Amino acid sequence: MSLGKIISISTMRIEVLLTDTNVRVRDIIKTVDFEPENRFEIAEIKGNIAIAIPFGSVIGLRKGVDVERVEGGLSMEYSSEILGKVFDPYGRLIDGNTIANPVVKNVYERNMSLKEIGTNGDILWTGIKVLDFFAPMQKGFKMGLLGGAGVGKTVLIKELIHNVYKYLRSNSVFIGIGERSREGKELYDEMIEGDLLSKMAMTFGQMGENSMARSRAIYAGLTQAEYLRDECRQDVLLFVDNVYRFVQASSEISAELEQMPIDNGYPPTLLSDVAGVEERINSTDNGSITSFQTVFIPADDYNDAAVHAITSHFDGQIVLDRKVAEKGIYPAVNVFRTTSRLIDVEKVGERHYKLVQEVLRYMARYEELEEIVAVLGIEELSKEDYNIFYRSRKLRNYFTQPMFVAEQFTNIPGRFVKIEDVLDDVEAILDGRYDTTDEHRFLFIGNLYDYKQGNRS
Repeated sequence: MSLGKIISISTMRIEVLLTDTNVRVRDIIKTVDFEPENRFEIAEIKGNIAIAIPFGSVIGLRKGVDVERVEGGLSMEYSSEILGKVFDPYGRLIDGNTIANPVVKNVYERNMSLKEIGTNGDILWTGIKVLDFFAPMQKGFKMGLLGGAGVGKTVLIKELIHNVYKYLRSNSVFIGIGERSREGKELYDEMIEGDLLSKMAMTFGQMGENSMARSRAIYAGLTQAEYLRDECRQDVLLFVDNVYRFVQASSEISAELEQMPIDNGYPPTLLSDVAGVEERINSTDNGSITSFQTVFIPADDYNDAAVHAITSHFDGQIVLDRKVAEKGIYPAVNVFRTTSRLIDVEKVGERHYKLVQEVLRYMARYEELEEIVAVLGIEELSKEDYNIFYRSRKLRNYFTQPMFVAEQFTNIPGRFVKIEDVLDDVEAILDGRYDTTDEHRFLFIGNLYDYKQGNRS
């Protein structure tokens, strides 16, 4: 049944003269008896005029075309069929697969009530030493993952997917927002090569698509993650790359709606838009969604309104540093800028907390000593500084780790290391029990039992 006719068309905005006023914001409408079919989402209603944002190109569309409502609104597959498949933000498959009997759910439907949210979830141990030691995560946490190209971000994401599936039997969801098509295809191919694609669902709103696609990708991916949490009762890992692009796309839509912007052109709904997404990432009695979200920092301005709006929801951040990667240390984590709300005596226990503080003290002093040694030589160090210097180098090497997903490149079997072993090993190095051991023996091993056994398997 026709709702009205199109009376105005622009690249990112159409206006519809309504004959049926029984429509709401976020309803989906489509053209009637017009090829190719065009779809739009209602963004604003002013009297009997509806302003809508097109899903894609409007080239060839003309005024006077009738539109009708799409039942169910913007929907995403809500079944186990999501695993091993790649979707666009509108729930359509883009990898050549098909779903015989689709079961869909509106991507905006889920609003968590306060009584559903669980705040006392278990710690999610990843088996990756440097993360579990410096930035442990609780189920339901939101972690920022900061790092540029070439520092091992993709390898770390793949290893997290592998470990969580292998040891927790839980699946993952990847959301690409504003991804370059080439990067998305590379990630897809790498997931196939690593036998990980069947363990995850992927949604892409690519860089070449319009702002509607880029802004809605995150809602589609969240719906997939919620299916795994609520229906499959899993502890899900959710990767969002890049959440800042969601804000950018929302800003573009806001500009089309002629809304008065705030700082740097961001929409007046910035805080509520971000909160509406972040508050869906939580633990419940059924399971949890633990997220890793990469964030672009415009002009390196950490006080940018959008960056602050996003990071204010985070429970910690993992920073990958090119300077660390240049030393051959992988994962290339900058331990000084990597944080977690769990590093607290009440959360991880006194032993873990004190060991983290001591390692950071050693590492900070090591950076000072590096300059002294470069100028004066190692002989000028006191006995205490001498021990700190070499023990810090051993600790730095110890926090490298052979990755399961990189075995074919390194020929070193991957290792999952329990946090109890990490604490024992760090304590042993700090106590000087390995002072006579060459620092290179600590590179790319699991725990120190591997070293003592003379193997890495």
